[in-house]
Amino acid sequence: MSIQQHSPAARRRRQLLQAGAAGMAVLAAPAIVRAQGAAAKLRIGFWPVAAGLPFFAAVDKGYFKEAGLDVEPLKFAGAQQVMEGMLAGRCDGSANGTGSANLAIGEIAQPGLFKIFCTNPSNAKYVLDEFIVAKDSPVKSVAELAGKKVASGPGIQNVTLCKTMLERAGAKGATVSELPIGQHVAALVAGQVDACYTLEPTGTVGRMNGTTRVVEAGVVAKYILGDPMAPWHGGAASLTSDFIRKNPEVAKKYIAAYARGVELVRSKPDEARQFMKGYTAIEGKLTAEVPLASYMLYNEFKPSDVAYFQKFYDLFTEKGIFEKKVAVDTLLYKA
Repeated sequence: MSIQQHSPAARRRRQLLQAGAAGMAVLAAPAIVRAQGAAAKLRIGFWPVAAGLPFFAAVDKGYFKEAGLDVEPLKFAGAQQVMEGMLAGRCDGSANGTGSANLAIGEIAQPGLFKIFCTNPSNAKYVLDEFIVAKDSPVKSVAELAGKKVASGPGIQNVTLCKTMLERAGAKGATVSELPIGQHVAALVAGQVDACYTLEPTGTVGRMNGTTRVVEAGVVAKYILGDPMAPWHGGAASLTSDFIRKNPEVAKKYIAAYARGVELVRSKPDEARQFMKGYTAIEGKLTAEVPLASYMLYNEFKPSDVAYFQKFYDLFTEKGIFEKKVAVDTLLYKA
């Protein structure tokens, strides 16, 4: 199946409006009415990746403020730390880009921890994940990484995916080490590793400065899900179940405002791109070049989307990372 980033069909627009319908009424209320009560506070964890764009845009465009919300963006070093922040009660949810498997580990530790209301699926068309090598490397395929030194991003999601993809591509004997994604290009240039399983904008950075090249992109869809065009729901925006339970109307307003951020990315991507600055290391010429993720709101999921999401989670159960099966359909937000 293919992923649609833009929503030309009326059905998609209706779904988007439905996602925000419950919260849009507050936007129509006179400002003086909304001002009578203090703005509801939410603390949202993010890590500095391009996939968080709808959240960044919603903050800087004032969508949350217009909904009567005081949203505090909390920057974390990685997706695992965002999940740990939710577990510890330091944040009320996650922005897009937060690893879905990292969230699931939090769900296993504390059942009922969160609900996902938007994912950022990627594949061979909407590129996030890729294997890259130095520009002058002889490697032309993932299979040719047999016996090579490969770096992945840090954390259990990145490492498990990297090892499994190398195995399924036939790259026997490859060794995998963890390395912060921001160091991948430099490590390849220095010859410290032979290849990296990385996430955008790394591939674009290396291409633009002429030091690295992409061997294959959309690799999770191909090697894990079995179809290069399948949606890999690798990152997700969520709210804690505790916050939703205590503040159901505030949660609806937040999701409505967030959906406006998604619509901006879909309908006006060039305008939306500027909001990566300040939240990520992406700026200057890179802003216009980095691939944008696609997004799927909770009411846009079809059975096939849930099935592919489940297939991704089942890999971690199979590998013993998840101590029990995690059912995706129980984690999706329902208005």
